Amino acid sequence: MSTLERVFGFQQLRPGQERVVTAVLAGRSAAAIFPTGSGKSLCYQLPALHLPHLTLVVSPLLALMQDQLAFLHSRGISAASIDSAQSREDASAVMTRAKSGELKILMISVERLKNERFRNFIAQVPISLLVIDEAHCISEWGHNFRPDYLKLPDYQRQLGIPQVLLLTATATPPVIADMQQKFAIAADDVVTTGFYRANLNLLVEPVSGADKQRRLEQWLGAKAGQPSIVYVTQQKTAEQVAARLSQRGIAASAYHAGMPHEAREAIQRQFMAGQINCIVATIAFGMGIDKADIRNVLHFDLPKSIENYSQEIGRAGRDGQPSDCLVLANRDSLNVLENFVYGDTPELDGIRCVLDELLNSSQSGEWELMLNQLSEQSNIRQLPLKTLLVQLELRGIIAPRYAYFAEYRFKFLLGPEALLEKFEGERRQFVEALVATSQRARTWCTVDFDQLYQQHQAERGRVIKALDYFQEKGWIELESKQMTEVYALLDPGFDPVALSGELHGYFSQQEASEIRRIHAMLALFASEQCLSQRLAAYFGDANAPQQCGHCSVCRGQVAQLPAPPALPPLRQQDVHSLCDGFVRKHQELKGSAPSAECLTRFLCGISVPLFTKLKARQLGGFAALEDYPYAEVRSWLAGQQG
Repeated sequence: MSTLERVFGFQQLRPGQERVVTAVLAGRSAAAIFPTGSGKSLCYQLPALHLPHLTLVVSPLLALMQDQLAFLHSRGISAASIDSAQSREDASAVMTRAKSGELKILMISVERLKNERFRNFIAQVPISLLVIDEAHCISEWGHNFRPDYLKLPDYQRQLGIPQVLLLTATATPPVIADMQQKFAIAADDVVTTGFYRANLNLLVEPVSGADKQRRLEQWLGAKAGQPSIVYVTQQKTAEQVAARLSQRGIAASAYHAGMPHEAREAIQRQFMAGQINCIVATIAFGMGIDKADIRNVLHFDLPKSIENYSQEIGRAGRDGQPSDCLVLANRDSLNVLENFVYGDTPELDGIRCVLDELLNSSQSGEWELMLNQLSEQSNIRQLPLKTLLVQLELRGIIAPRYAYFAEYRFKFLLGPEALLEKFEGERRQFVEALVATSQRARTWCTVDFDQLYQQHQAERGRVIKALDYFQEKGWIELESKQMTEVYALLDPGFDPVALSGELHGYFSQQEASEIRRIHAMLALFASEQCLSQRLAAYFGDANAPQQCGHCSVCRGQVAQLPAPPALPPLRQQDVHSLCDGFVRKHQELKGSAPSAECLTRFLCGISVPLFTKLKARQLGGFAALEDYPYAEVRSWLAGQQG
């Protein structure tokens, strides 16, 4: 009996799966671009059982890892993850299993590879295959670009991993080309199966904002008891909509990233088990959800992009039965979506601040930074700040050397004397020095790397290895914090004025491209052509039928999206009463007035690091103009200041 049948219970692979598995088992790198729910995971799970060494899976989301691990364990496959929710003991136990060769599959987040302790460890483990889940994240043209993903080709080389498998459900042709080039995958080993799914009815219904809740209740009321997901943009909307549905006798639970982990887990379990049939969720819900009988996916608010839409509706009808995907469409929440984009564009001054930091602190040729500190200093959100650092790498100005925790501290679980008894000779002297130089508070001892090096020539790497070993043996409890990233400065001769302008231009281009992405989605929903065909064409699938016969357009209903409610003209607003309190606080903290960009963010209610420091949310005027388009508020303010 084949492994496929014995372990996974399948008689045969689907055609796309077969091509990918054959390529991987023949020792080649490959990419699987399959729609949500069509078995991408099996493309690595099956080969992993036949490959000689470990399969290392990089995944962007904890929830995805947990679901896949539960599946692997249910099939008796030796798999584990190392993640931020684990205790140190659990992580150590997983590392021991990986080192001994007992594990077949290890799942991690991409950020884990920045951790020096993890890299030291994984470099000692032979790896057969690197799997990159949600691989579109590696492309700057992808819809949820993760800067750290750009480093994966380097990590593959450094760790000497012979082959790679890329998995994604939502890659447009330019993104596929980008992924293929970055990992040198042969064109024949990029396997794309069609995006068209005949059992999904794509429906777009124009509904005014005021009427959405009533229409939602009417729709779900007619489908009582059917498993349904309602997607919303904001956490507060999830709470409100779920509460109103429940009042109307439609039992619904909210689900979003702001809820306690245990509560989210419980809701997900109940939904999977059929104890709850309706979830009102932000996009935090559904990644890795493999519930076959979801009959309805409703978008109460507009999705963030066509890619997000495709991923979210992909959770419906995995059992092949007809399922409805309804968008209650209008332009009311357009500003909210656009504001997320505008808030991620750094100001020119912020970029200049980062470049000045780089030049000031790099006499040694090395630049050390803590992301949260630099984010506050430059007033750039952490994700765009990571993108900025990656852009500096791509321009050959800096290169990542390593990341380390600035602070290591430990607590004795065994008396210091008993610890010393375990060693003799030079090793004992080393441990004595480590104990003697560590600064002891009541229970915790903080390691002093500088003193250890000056007095005993003890290298940092050796100290960390020793601490890890003590912890493994249960002699100490170890804690590390203050993640510090170290970059080499390769080109100190750059012109900070010209470069900050160039980088600001890059971010402005990204901003424009994201805004276009939102408008492409609106154009899809208002399309006069078959929606299934338009969606498939966006992802480069030319094989979908010209008319599916079961979307709202094919049923004769073209969506004319209602305009948002009219707002009073901005010229009627009093800029001073809205902004004076904020301007005063900014002046006190920074010694200067805020820029027009900064004021726009304040009035549109967009959070940036500086606002936390200024307690901006508590000031009158914060988010006072959140219903107006950002670009309009920005030009109105520029006119006021001019």
